[in-house]
Amino acid sequence: MTNPAPIEDVPIGGEGIRLGQFLKFAGVLDSGGEVKEAIIDGYVTVNDEVDRRRGRQLQVGDVVAFEGRRVRVCP
Repeated sequence: MTNPAPIEDVPIGGEGIRLGQFLKFAGVLDSGGEVKEAIIDGYVTVNDEVDRRRGRQLQVGDVVAFEGRRVRVCP
């Protein structure tokens, strides 16, 4: 049994942010094209569920994962 990756807290300076914006802001992916492709192809999870909506509004406490990296939205 493997341990999940540690969760990195990423402060956004507010209460909400869109999934696509957050992936770039947190440095998980570098470009909007990469973000779009990763989300549409189902490689990104939010709170352990695949979400294919780039515009999904994230809230403080949501955990986003991509390729073994996990980041949590913080205020």
